[in-house]
Amino acid sequence: MRFWKLSLAALAAVLGLAVGPAHAGGDIARSYGVWRNPHDTVHLEIKDCGASTCGVVVWASPKAEADARRSGEDTLIGKQLLRDFEAQKDGSLKGRVWVPTLKITLVGSADIVDAKTMRAKGCVIGAFLCKSQLWTRIDTPALMASRAAP
Repeated sequence: MRFWKLSLAALAAVLGLAVGPAHAGGDIARSYGVWRNPHDTVHLEIKDCGASTCGVVVWASPKAEADARRSGEDTLIGKQLLRDFEAQKDGSLKGRVWVPTLKITLVGSADIVDAKTMRAKGCVIGAFLCKSQLWTRIDTPALMASRAAP
């Protein structure tokens, strides 16, 4: 019996398949697309940014833009709010969250709840002072790819 388990594990390794719970890389791809915050004031595109995943503002409401200008930013559009996000073994994504109105960077995480819902969380001091929000997918990677096709 042990021989079969080792053979299956070796076969999976050769084929590039993940064995056990270390399938989190696929979870990053599930997060790709455009998401809106709960108040529909910011839309982020979560995408591949080289060696990690990031979230870039693709739309902001007039109020969000005004808040950003009061904080010293010329615009939110094009700003990278999610930085250096990487898949964790538990399937969550972890990285840094830049909050332009507060001029701080937080430790952040994101969990895909279902195909249209993501729980985003930012923490100031470890896991003690945190805020969590549910973001809604408004665009899918397949739709984005079809728009980019010539």
